[in-house]
Amino acid sequence: MRYWLMKSEPDEFSIQDLQERAEQTEGWDGVRNYQARNFMRDDMSEGDLALFYHSNTKVPGVAGIMRISRAGYPDDTAFDPNDPHYDPKSDPANPRWYRVDVTFERELDRLVPLAEIKDHADALEGFPLVRKGNRLSVMPVDKRHWDFILELEKKPAE
Repeated sequence: MRYWLMKSEPDEFSIQDLQERAEQTEGWDGVRNYQARNFMRDDMSEGDLALFYHSNTKVPGVAGIMRISRAGYPDDTAFDPNDPHYDPKSDPANPRWYRVDVTFERELDRLVPLAEIKDHADALEGFPLVRKGNRLSVMPVDKRHWDFILELEKKPAE
């Protein structure tokens, strides 16, 4: 099993939105970065777990956990001219963009804010989220970093 962190703006799609979906499952679409796409297309497998990260909000941070419930498949939003994620250069015969399906596992007992995560940069050395300039919306998480972040959840807010 692999571990991931996947970012979404909560105004667009939040952990609560995922929980409210039919079967608590949704396609994670609209990713338009090649490295993030490659993770979803080539590396994510059914059963992997992902931290649901709320980004671009007043207090960004890890809000919940979801499971990859379907491995990478073509993101058909790229083919729909009426979709905000439309890519006129994407071809259904040779898809450029991929997505995975995710299923709600649980909301964290408390949001683990990015500022708090950065306060533990030494313990999280090598974790892409704490690297300067890392803007990927999908990134791998080492098991030791996964466990550390979930330990932070248990501590009172700093």
